[in-house]
Amino acid sequence: MRKVYMISDAIISPLGFSTEENIQNLRLETTGIKEINDARLWSEPFYGAQIHTEKLEEAWSVVPIKQSYTRLEKMMILSVIKLIEENPYLNMMKCGIIISTTKGNIDALKDQNRKEYLDSIAKTIQHHFSLKTKPIILSNACISGGLALAVGKRMIQSGEVDDMVVIGGDILSEFTLSGFFSFQAISKVPCKPFCKNRTGISLGEAAAAVWISSRSTINTANGKEAIIISGDASANDANHISGPSRTGEGLYISIQRALKEAGCKSKQIDHINAHGTATMFNDEMEAIAFNRAELQHTPVTSLKGYYGHTLGASALIESIIAKHCLLNNELFASYGFEELGVSPSIDIVRVHRKQEIRTILKTASGFGGCNVALVLEKVTI
Repeated sequence: MRKVYMISDAIISPLGFSTEENIQNLRLETTGIKEINDARLWSEPFYGAQIHTEKLEEAWSVVPIKQSYTRLEKMMILSVIKLIEENPYLNMMKCGIIISTTKGNIDALKDQNRKEYLDSIAKTIQHHFSLKTKPIILSNACISGGLALAVGKRMIQSGEVDDMVVIGGDILSEFTLSGFFSFQAISKVPCKPFCKNRTGISLGEAAAAVWISSRSTINTANGKEAIIISGDASANDANHISGPSRTGEGLYISIQRALKEAGCKSKQIDHINAHGTATMFNDEMEAIAFNRAELQHTPVTSLKGYYGHTLGASALIESIIAKHCLLNNELFASYGFEELGVSPSIDIVRVHRKQEIRTILKTASGFGGCNVALVLEKVTI
């Protein structure tokens, strides 16, 4: 079976307009979550992670092709442009392309003269980069970014393509906020994943692009070390349209199958990059699944305290960060965590630290009972 390498990546988020900026701010334990007072989004102030419009427009001003693009399209295009600039060997014309998003251009609902389906983003990306074929749209709730990597991996392993570019993104919008407020799931303070004092999620917005390939020799950040996606699996717990399984069944099955494909035992996992939304049910479910998989002593981090929940971008961005944790041998603190607030014991990373790591488990879960697990592994080439 072909190995699939994570070659390069780019993140556009409140923490920076490159992966390097994002990593540096994570090291400094800088959060992108702030109080937002914008009546166009919500009638009252709320906490979320929003990209400054001025910074977005400044970055966009140097893009030579000028079209009437939406906020999300600009974010996604900028992430791909950054990826291309840093990788002269990347040929978008020969790559398969997957776009991961849960809501797409949902803000266009306010314009009665426009109908923006998810497919419209694929058309925009195709047109902007003069692609021969239209990108695939993958929208499966909050596991979309991780599942897009898994699908891209399998397409490469099948021999359909040698290279894939996975693009993910979602924005803060009135539609999304109204949905989570209706569930009473929005925290009145910045979110606190896995913490006893957690009261719900903080939403965020971001975009990212990742180049994965069957070829290891194109570009390796640390000389002879590279990161592969050695295992993936997805399972649905069929529990509830918005509530996760109380036993963590779907996530547990995903973890077990991903480990099996990777040829990896639980004791070989050095770190878990969790979904960690800071809702009562999600964090409890994940802790149960980790314990069932005998991962209760493995260091766990949630990045939601830095980015908020960026929906279709979340698992993609978190996989990028996991890749760099492997290359740099470091673990980031789970921002906002104070005291363990889940019934099964798990080992939450409290402070940024250096640690030798070779294998990371990335998990994500979402509405409709969907779950995904990825095993990322550092190898010598």
